[in-house]
Amino acid sequence: MRRTPAAIGSAVFFALAPGIVAGYGPWLLTGWRMGARPYWAPVRVAGAILVLAGAAVLVQAFVRFVVEGLGTPAPIAPTEHLVVGGLYRYVRNPMYLAVVTTVIGQALLLSRSNLFWYAAVVATLMASFAHWYEAPALRRQFGAEYDEYRRQVPGWLPRLPLSRRRGRS
Repeated sequence: MRRTPAAIGSAVFFALAPGIVAGYGPWLLTGWRMGARPYWAPVRVAGAILVLAGAAVLVQAFVRFVVEGLGTPAPIAPTEHLVVGGLYRYVRNPMYLAVVTTVIGQALLLSRSNLFWYAAVVATLMASFAHWYEAPALRRQFGAEYDEYRRQVPGWLPRLPLSRRRGRS
């Protein structure tokens, strides 16, 4: 796939998948209105930081799929190349982590406990999708390259840059 169609497809998928899960879903649950008892201001600031950080990670990951993978994160238009650069050097699932982080950030920012429950459900569904569909599909598409990547990079708890083994990147 060329970069322009990959960019268009990724933009559409960005609006549909994380846009719905991290944006529209929380809005349906809260109307983006503050809870009855607003959290202490530093907790709300931390929530805003998590929302911004999650959004930044999502944008970076989507760009990486276009530039490095020549495809989209959407299963119907997968990448031509395994995406292993950028944040994917530290964790295999930065997009899923970013979506959950964004929802948790909204829970803190808006003082809405129902968003913590929503985040837990979303995390469970994403982990299940990654385990039962995504990993087998990547193994079929990329074979030994994916197996080696999987051995070197953790799925859910990001590896810090200093913790990488010498001689591996």
